[in-house]
Amino acid sequence: MLTPADCHAVDAENQVLRAENQRLRACLADAQARQANADDKDGRQARFRTVFENSPFGQKIITPDLIIRQANRAVAQMLGVPDAAALLGRQILEFAHPDHRADWAFLQQRLWNHKLPYFTLETCLMRPDGSSFWCQVTSIRFPDAGQELGYTLLEDISERKAIELSLKRLYDAQETILHLVTHDLKTPIAHIQLLTDLLERQGTGAAGLAADTQHYLDLIRRACREADKLLKDVLMLGSLDARHLPKCPTDLCALLHERLAAHKLAAQAKGLALVLNAPAAVHANLNADAFGRVVDNLVSNALKFTPPGGCVSVGVREEAGVILLTVRDSGIGIPAALQEQLFEKFSAAARPGVAGEASTGLGLFITKQIVQLHRGKLWVESREGEGSCFFVELR
Repeated sequence: MLTPADCHAVDAENQVLRAENQRLRACLADAQARQANADDKDGRQARFRTVFENSPFGQKIITPDLIIRQANRAVAQMLGVPDAAALLGRQILEFAHPDHRADWAFLQQRLWNHKLPYFTLETCLMRPDGSSFWCQVTSIRFPDAGQELGYTLLEDISERKAIELSLKRLYDAQETILHLVTHDLKTPIAHIQLLTDLLERQGTGAAGLAADTQHYLDLIRRACREADKLLKDVLMLGSLDARHLPKCPTDLCALLHERLAAHKLAAQAKGLALVLNAPAAVHANLNADAFGRVVDNLVSNALKFTPPGGCVSVGVREEAGVILLTVRDSGIGIPAALQEQLFEKFSAAARPGVAGEASTGLGLFITKQIVQLHRGKLWVESREGEGSCFFVELR
């Protein structure tokens, strides 16, 4: 029979065993967690290697001094080397085009000096055989074993660059031809106008010009005006480019007063009222010359399609930072079927005015382009026989 002292000794031993058992269980759980983490890490690394090595895009890891630490097959193929191993330990500058070495210094500065998380640029690389190609480089900075490396993706964009160059050459050639043609046509048109004026002056005598002769001279003069307007529209169309449309704070109300003054005589000649409803000043960031063309086109369009006795009203207001310009007329209106095509180039919606005025089919198209270059919106509301209202919204 156990004595109290023996029982106490057994209890103490059991407590030690239980504590050891708990410690062993904790060690086992910790070991299992560590193994699970290791297995998970190995799995992630295996998945990363699979994606990295088999990606169709060039992928490489570079050090802050632009040494290639790791690369995949796609990079090797891009750079024209036998395999990815041939790139390890080499500096990417060995493959930089002489005219674009500064690109890599810039990337190096942005990532490791300015500490940007990632950086993207377009540059040109060269292969050992002397051929070159354009690529887009995106490098992502990440920590690894106490240093910061750059995980870098390379995408060959040579085809896109070739298309861009071809389009630029085409645009430049088109612009040159456009200006040559329009400027060369301006001279003979001006000569025709001068000759028309000369014939009219020579015919003004006691007898004066015969009625049909005067009529023909008026037709010639009108044709010259229409041809001149068409040339101006074509020139404006060719010059529209957001990169060359500088804007500055402009008083839109003052601009409207100035532009409408030039249309007063035409309105009076047609027996139309031309009204401006505007506050003292509304300021907007505009290119005054280009936006003045918007006003001219909308007002002349309204005058063209409004019969004698009608009214054309221009209004502007600003609410909560939004500027709304309206040009409203009491004219013949626009058929619903034509409204969707109204702002297209050489639109089928182009019609002669109420007095037979010709249309180039470019005016409203140019107007829309200019409004869009100001990041604005242009639309129309109209009912046939009830007039039209054009809206320009600027923010």
